[in-house]
Amino acid sequence: MSAKTKLIAALTLILLATFLTTSLINYAFTRATIREELLNSALPLTGKNIYSEVHSDMLRPILAATSMANDAFLKSWIEDGEGDLEAVTRYLSDLRDKYGFLTTFLVSASTDNYYYQDGILKKIGARDPHDVWFYAFLRQNVEFDLDVDTNESEGGKLTIFVNFRVLDNSGKLLGVAGVGVNVDRVTGLLEKARRDYGREVYLVDQDGLVQVHRDTSRIERDYITETPGIQDVAQSILKPGDNSRSFQYDLNGEHFLLSTRYIPELKWFLIVEQCESSALASARDNLIRTVSIGLLSSILIIVLCTLTINHYQGRLERLAKTDPLTGAANRRALEEAFDRFAYKADRYGAPFSAVILDLDKFKAINDQHGHLAGDNVLKDVAATTRRIIRPSDTLARWGGDEFLILLDGGIKEARVLSERVSCALTDEQREIPVSFCYGMARFKEGDTLESMTHRADRAMYKSKDAACRGRDL
Repeated sequence: MSAKTKLIAALTLILLATFLTTSLINYAFTRATIREELLNSALPLTGKNIYSEVHSDMLRPILAATSMANDAFLKSWIEDGEGDLEAVTRYLSDLRDKYGFLTTFLVSASTDNYYYQDGILKKIGARDPHDVWFYAFLRQNVEFDLDVDTNESEGGKLTIFVNFRVLDNSGKLLGVAGVGVNVDRVTGLLEKARRDYGREVYLVDQDGLVQVHRDTSRIERDYITETPGIQDVAQSILKPGDNSRSFQYDLNGEHFLLSTRYIPELKWFLIVEQCESSALASARDNLIRTVSIGLLSSILIIVLCTLTINHYQGRLERLAKTDPLTGAANRRALEEAFDRFAYKADRYGAPFSAVILDLDKFKAINDQHGHLAGDNVLKDVAATTRRIIRPSDTLARWGGDEFLILLDGGIKEARVLSERVSCALTDEQREIPVSFCYGMARFKEGDTLESMTHRADRAMYKSKDAACRGRDL
């Protein structure tokens, strides 16, 4: 463990020892208070609000379906033999447009025709999986029910259907009429509740089958009686009553609180549930803010210590990777840069090259002007080169009077960069003239830093033999 880590750990332990006891007591008290408030107030209130919105939103399609089932025109049309298709189509279409329903329909008990706003959709049959709802509804011997299913007339959209029996004056079944509401209208209310309150809200029928949920994959598929966690209290939930009731269950180490309310008009149960840990988030935030006031001075000390340590550690790291004379990268930093370039080349096919710059007659400069002047020349060359290369390129000191550049691109880009550096060093007014020869090498698959620079070295020595005109290998 480093000295920095030990210092920060010691300061942190002192702070924890001072505030831990108080924090735990406050948190335990807050947790008990929040649980009580959720069970007895917040969740039931959310359920009441959602109940009102869902009830209001679904009441209109129920009333419309009731009106259809008792409409004299519709009954007469069926009893007269269903001859005028245009008349019933216009009736269904006008009703849909007037109230903005997704669909309106009539299923004839005598002909098995399924009529909707655009005509005849099909003939229903007991073997058609899409028609199971019709026969199940007739067996229930109820006046109406709600069913969530895919809508064949609307390309399979998930729809809440309100089904009503159409009976003649003697009570004989003429058919089933009703309307379809896009399930998104109701799931939108549930999603809004989740955003506003951070609570999961959904509807299940008397068997516990999910009817409306913001996660549409659960609709008509999941039973709360079979869902881990909530199945422990599912039977108690599925008992109709006038008032809201509260329950608790555990799942995967989390504690869940929920409130239920029965909607008799829909024969569905509205469930509002919330994970206790999410409800405690605000309490934890408040606790942290309270404790932070007492910790402020200590935190400032930790921050100052950390900044000071990081400053000196950063300087040490820079010294470990930087040539102290020129400020260029040293061999260690160069190897790390090569690994990065090689990784991009192998992974993405990004070419890169190496350029070795060798100053001409540097020994003569040292002999004639002194080593201090020679050092200044090296620093000047490094500074000038750094100004020219791109931020993504790497300049390293390769030897006494040699520099190495790793750059993105091939030999063409390397040559252009070398000539730009040469022009910059030549054009600027210098007390001691500077020139250099250079060699270039492009990365090849399987190259190491040594193999790549070896080719660049060979190219540089050949360029010296060719009057310092750059060569590449």
